[in-house]
Amino acid sequence: MAIRFIVKEPDEVLHKVAKEVTKITPNVQKLLDDMADTMYDAEGVGLAAPQVGILKRLIVVDAGDEHGLIKMINPEIVETEGEQFGPEGCLSIPGLNGDVRRAEKVTVKGLDREGKPLTVTATGLLSRAFQHEIDHLNGVLFTDIAEKVYDATADEAGSNSK
Repeated sequence: MAIRFIVKEPDEVLHKVAKEVTKITPNVQKLLDDMADTMYDAEGVGLAAPQVGILKRLIVVDAGDEHGLIKMINPEIVETEGEQFGPEGCLSIPGLNGDVRRAEKVTVKGLDREGKPLTVTATGLLSRAFQHEIDHLNGVLFTDIAEKVYDATADEAGSNSK
């Protein structure tokens, strides 16, 4: 396992749609493991493969809840419910936060690292993390959909808007 370099905005790879994983190989499994190590090293809650420069539909998330670390291949949101509104940051956009409207509850389907079907229903921070990372797979950054973007180090008044 290894720590990978996190791609930063404005790198083009962050704005492209990732490709579906059609075969789960040892390289795909190693990439998922490396992504988890990279996410933890950077103190993040989630990471998508495009953030390490690879256009594959892979994500890792860990919101510090009972679900623990989730590694998912070809994740897809199949159900949403409710609404939450709050701040988000991104390892690929250091120094900026944004206020983003997301679903409060999501059900996500995909495959685990062994290729077995995996379904997770998430609320709160884990729901937000899933939506954020799946957006990355579609070339969408939180700054594209935030109602307000501001300096992460600014006070709560958030005077630096998008």
